[in-house]
Amino acid sequence: MSGAPALAAGAVIPRALLLIGAVGVGKTTTTDAIAEELEARSIPGSAFDLDWLRRAWPAPSDDRFHSRLERAALRAVSAVHREAGARVLVAAGVIEERDARADYEAAFGCPLTVVRLTAPRGVVRARLHRRHEDDPDGLAWHRDRFDELTVILDAAEVEDVTVPVGPDPRSTAQAVLRAVGI
Repeated sequence: MSGAPALAAGAVIPRALLLIGAVGVGKTTTTDAIAEELEARSIPGSAFDLDWLRRAWPAPSDDRFHSRLERAALRAVSAVHREAGARVLVAAGVIEERDARADYEAAFGCPLTVVRLTAPRGVVRARLHRRHEDDPDGLAWHRDRFDELTVILDAAEVEDVTVPVGPDPRSTAQAVLRAVGI
């Protein structure tokens, strides 16, 4: 695989988990809970949110969500974390097209497992309402984006596994780790 790090004999090959899903489903919260679970199990790792890696403005007209910037930053950040000893890199983000999956795996620099988180529409709408109760325009945009992104992700079928969000972040994190064999 291009972009894969060279490893010494007997070294553990790192792996990446990318949690995808529509806005408000709990990707970032679950990523944080997975990080805590991995730390509790003494598994070296790192966790980050891809939204922060692409937060720049203005976005180019042909790259609405700064995907190219996101992957370039992911390549750099992942390399630093792998070099620091991370065996599991966990990130929250979105891949909207199946063809982009290989680009993300190359950016992580190690084998990638894509986990799609799902939650009932009503649950997500309630979360979004709490999150944006003082921002009616933001609430409207996020509600519309949830519906739009759900359709896009259903069609793209980028994920390796799908995990429904559980009653709390820890149970969801544990379900994700079981689903990916960690």
